[in-house]
Amino acid sequence: MNVKWRREGVEEPFRVRMGINTGICNVGNFGSSDRMDYTIIGGEANLAARLQSIAEPGHIVVSYETYALVRDIAAADAMAPISMKGIGREVISYAIGGLLDESGAVRHIFSEHTTGLDFYLDPTAVDSKAAERIRALLRDALSAMEKAAPGAGANPASAAGSSGNTG
Repeated sequence: MNVKWRREGVEEPFRVRMGINTGICNVGNFGSSDRMDYTIIGGEANLAARLQSIAEPGHIVVSYETYALVRDIAAADAMAPISMKGIGREVISYAIGGLLDESGAVRHIFSEHTTGLDFYLDPTAVDSKAAERIRALLRDALSAMEKAAPGAGANPASAAGSSGNTG
């Protein structure tokens, strides 16, 4: 959707933060006859909301309980234990870094969306015929960037705000 929105003139792409927790909660219609909402309530939903609040834009943070269920397919880094309002214990959370392939290696997916750039590359999804075309395109893009602004990117301050997402 980000690529579509950029083409339509949306300068800043939509970047969500996600928090995922696993547990038992209550889901359904809650309220009164005057105002009824279909929603989720309970401690597990509260923890998911708290995890979402500590996630970086464009990233996912999961609870230990969720990570235990997905560790065979998702690469993640343990975060420092934290205390959260409304949660009576220290929470161990994990920042998801990417998906694992069949051999257990991290699949590197490159994604960056900023002014002047919409980039997404999953090298494992590229066939050999397209690979050379993509290599040539990337070489041409680097060459054009050097001609437009030689040395750009060499200054550490110019890298501020770049996420360098892989995962």
